[in-house]
Amino acid sequence: MNKEIQELNIQAEDYSKKLREVHAEISKIIVGQEDIVEKLLIALVSNGHVLIEGVPGLAKTLMIKTLSECLDCGFVRLQFTPDLLPADITGTKIYDHRDISFKTVKGPIFTNFVLADEINRAPPKVQSALLEAMQEKQVSIQGDTIQLEKPFMVLATQNPIESEGTYKLPEAQVDRFMFKLLIRYPKKEDEIEIIERFTEGLVHHVSKLLSSKDILEIQQFNLKIYADRKIKEYVAELVDASRHPEKYGLDIKEYIEYGASPRASLWLVLAAKAHAMLYGRGYVKPEDVVSIAYEVLRHRMLLTYEAEAEGITVDNIITQILEKITIP
Repeated sequence: MNKEIQELNIQAEDYSKKLREVHAEISKIIVGQEDIVEKLLIALVSNGHVLIEGVPGLAKTLMIKTLSECLDCGFVRLQFTPDLLPADITGTKIYDHRDISFKTVKGPIFTNFVLADEINRAPPKVQSALLEAMQEKQVSIQGDTIQLEKPFMVLATQNPIESEGTYKLPEAQVDRFMFKLLIRYPKKEDEIEIIERFTEGLVHHVSKLLSSKDILEIQQFNLKIYADRKIKEYVAELVDASRHPEKYGLDIKEYIEYGASPRASLWLVLAAKAHAMLYGRGYVKPEDVVSIAYEVLRHRMLLTYEAEAEGITVDNIITQILEKITIP
C-alpha cells in the first residue's frame, strides 16, 4: 500500500471515530434502525439530500431532528400542507413604507438542515421551490439570487400508504435526492425498548458533536478518498445494466421503463467513498458500492406495468443487476 493511501487511511480513521460518536449519540434517542442512521451519516458526508419513506409512527421526523441536534448547525422543520405557497419556503419581497423600497425577507430554507415533512402533501409548485435550492444551493426571490448557507441538506419524508390529498413527486425532483431510504417496522426486542424508553418518563438529551466547519472539512476530505478506475468501471456497468440489461445477459428489459440517470453513477461513487470513510478506510472497495446501491438506484429506475402486475419491485431488479455484474 503506497504512502498516499496510508495517509488517507489515518485521516479516514480520525473522521470515522467522530462520525461513530454521532451515531452513538443518535442511538440514545433512536432505538434500532442502525442501517438508516448510518445511511443518513453517509449522505451528510457526501453532501447529498435524502428522501425517507415509511408508514406513520416509525420516528422518521424524530430521527432527522435528533441528527440535527447532534450537529451545531441551524435546523428548521417545514410541515408540507396543500395550502403552502413557494414564498412560505423561499421567502419574498415586502414593501417597506418607511424608506419607500422593497426588502427581501428570507424564508425558512435559509438554514443548514431542512426537514421537509410529508413533502408529497404540498402541490407541485411548492415542491419545485426546493429544486433550485437542492441542486444549485441557491434561491431566487423575485430577481435576487441568494446563496444558501453551507452545509445545506434537505431531508424529506413521505408516507407511501395514504394517497388522498397527496401529490407524487416529479421524477426530476426525485432524482435530486441522493438516497431514498425505506424505514421498516422495528424488531420485537427494539419495540420493547421503545416502550420502556418512551413510557417511563426517561428524558434523553444529545450533545452537539460536530460544527459546520467540521462537516465541511469532512465533506472536502470525502472527495479525496481513493476510488480505483476498476471501481468506476464497476459503477458504470451497474448503471448501464439498468438501461441496457440485455447487454449483460439480464432478461429484465420488459420490466424497466427507464434506467438510472448519470446522477446515479456520481452518487454511487461519492456514497461508496463516504461508506469507506465511515469504516476508517481512505480507499473504496467494491463492497462499499454494493452496500449503498439500493438507496442510490431505487428511486432512479422506473418500472413498467408488467413489473407492477407481476409484483416485481425496483429492489428485485437491483438485486438481479448486482448478482449479474462481476465484482472487480
